[in-house]
Amino acid sequence: MKSIFLKIMAISMAFVVLFTTMSFTVDMHYCGDTLVEMAVFHEAKGCGMEMDTPSTDACAITKKNCCDDKQLIVDGQDELQQTLEKIAFNQQLFVTSFVYTFINLFEGEKQLVNFYTAYKPPLVSRQIYKLVETYLI
Repeated sequence: MKSIFLKIMAISMAFVVLFTTMSFTVDMHYCGDTLVEMAVFHEAKGCGMEMDTPSTDACAITKKNCCDDKQLIVDGQDELQQTLEKIAFNQQLFVTSFVYTFINLFEGEKQLVNFYTAYKPPLVSRQIYKLVETYLI
């Protein structure tokens, strides 16, 4: 039971380290006030209604573009703390007590083994007519 728990803890800690150090970008394309497309890790394609810029500067008639592109950048943690010397004593105490209680939480109770459950009880050696108090006269 403890080995399964330790494997689960190791996998979950690996995921925590992975997701805290990973950086990613979310691209969003709005058409007016409506979100049309959202893309993670690559650029959003758009709705196809983007206005092209005029080829000459002499063109004085321009319309405001209704489409808008926004980009959200999530930066991950660059440096990992690999030594326990920088962690305060109170934090070390909390982590060790948490791990100890969490491991013991999944420790199962010992089951009592009953060897007598497979055996039938012996026959009663009492006289039944005395127990029921019926006598033949």
